[in-house]
Amino acid sequence: MAHGNETVIEQMAGEDVSAEPTLAEMTSVFARIGFLSFGGPAGQIGLMHRILVDERRWISEERFLHALNYCMLLPGPEAQQLATYIGWLKHGVRGGMIAGLLFVLPGLAVIIALSTAYSLYQDTTWLTGLFFGLKAAVLAIVVEAVIRLGRKTLKSRFLFAIAALAFISLFFFSLPFPLVVLLAGIAGFVSARSGGGPPTGKAGPIDLPKRPPALKAIATLLFWIGVWQLPLLALWLVSGTEALLAMFTFFSKMALVTFGGAYAVLAYVAQVAVQDYGWLKPGEMLDGLALAETTPGPLVLVLSFVGFLVGFREAAGLGAVTGGVVGALLVAWATFVPSFIWIFAGAPFIERLRGNATFSAALSAITAAVVGVILNLAVWFGMHVLFREVGEVSLWQAAGLHVSWPVWTSLDLVAFLLFLLSAFLLFRMKVGMVPVLAICALAGLALKLPALL
Repeated sequence: MAHGNETVIEQMAGEDVSAEPTLAEMTSVFARIGFLSFGGPAGQIGLMHRILVDERRWISEERFLHALNYCMLLPGPEAQQLATYIGWLKHGVRGGMIAGLLFVLPGLAVIIALSTAYSLYQDTTWLTGLFFGLKAAVLAIVVEAVIRLGRKTLKSRFLFAIAALAFISLFFFSLPFPLVVLLAGIAGFVSARSGGGPPTGKAGPIDLPKRPPALKAIATLLFWIGVWQLPLLALWLVSGTEALLAMFTFFSKMALVTFGGAYAVLAYVAQVAVQDYGWLKPGEMLDGLALAETTPGPLVLVLSFVGFLVGFREAAGLGAVTGGVVGALLVAWATFVPSFIWIFAGAPFIERLRGNATFSAALSAITAAVVGVILNLAVWFGMHVLFREVGEVSLWQAAGLHVSWPVWTSLDLVAFLLFLLSAFLLFRMKVGMVPVLAICALAGLALKLPALL
């Protein structure tokens, strides 16, 4: 089912990109990204943009945003899907598999290790000190990503208005961000049809791929669906895994409706896991979220924490820790394999749409909305990094309008100073991202750990 480089999309004529990376180079870079992808989707998208667009110049700004816009419309972790898409552009299905897996596997290994420690010892307070400074540095990287993307994409009043409305819709009205992105695309499409839309990108010829044969596209889709559901066969054949079978089936369904990222589904998963199945105790989902927030990779890795606890407690005959590891891997499989399906089956068609002027105008509006989305994520992340307490403020009681707002007296001065240090090193001194992360992680550990002991 794989295709080689000859079928991967050619670069747009005139794009300012460097030579194509070898498979080994791409593997090395995405391994680095996988280990450094802290900060949720905003931080992860900013990290990939910095490394792949600015530093390596493997992909143009326009191409990066085209891929990001498509991934924003899909269920599941958009940052992992973006990594898979870019890997696919560079080295076909093989490249997409490598990039997507390397984005997930480091964080999955860490969450399994932390889940093991949590299940055996019920104590993870030491993580607070270990990752305290790292979060402050990631916040600076997120802010840099918002500024950089905003400068490069908001080139008209129309696009600036789209970004502002996207932020308002998310921050004040808590609308699902796929809906916000979809409405932005519709606005761009309608405006372009009426002759007043946003610019559609660079002029010049575009090398577009051939239309994928319908039978090949269907075969690709069916193949990956079969791969996705393959663990069902093993679970049916092994006795004592009824709980794992129910869990895998549940999370397979969840993978199809996880629009809006991890936070959009955590409340529902917690309710089902605690009340309906009795897999978790009240409050354990929050513990898992705390673990997932301190690990690299997509935040939906918190679901693997749930899978570990189910396997640890319910998988008769496998042993507690072995059952936990199996449970975590099953949930990861159910959650992340669909991302490969969306990219490998859909990306060839999305690439062909780069030559459509009206569709490009719609994507320009979506790009503007994505700036608002990332700004909203940055504000949320910043409040939780810089303040010890974040509550809700009622803006319009009659309409039930509430927004998250920090308790100003709970400002964490150490976190704020580390954030300023990170911003100074990144913006003013132009220090590399890895040294900044290392400096702040060590500083945070030295400053915070004594208070936790």
